Amino acid sequence: MNMYRPLPPYLTIKPSSVDGLGLFATEPIKKATSLGISHVADEWFDNDYVRTPLGGFINHSNTPNCKKFQEGRFLSILTLTDIKEGEELTLKYTLYDPS
Repeated sequence: MNMYRPLPPYLTIKPSSVDGLGLFATEPIKKATSLGISHVADEWFDNDYVRTPLGGFINHSNTPNCKKFQEGRFLSILTLTDIKEGEELTLKYTLYDPS
């Protein structure tokens, strides 16, 4: 039987020095790794997206180590650098920017 995992096994959620809770690597992650889907387009929800745990816990940075990319209705996250074990994953927020 397959167990539902809201995050890849190499990520965890814990307190962040950036804000509240954040996503952290539990093992090294290579540059250009697709981490999975962070948002799903759906006009029934605020800002027309539903966030997954991946999208709900990744914090903003002006110097991020990840970026989002679109595949149809899905936004996914890709690492921009090699991520060290224990490092927080960050993304430059643009989805909710009104400008």
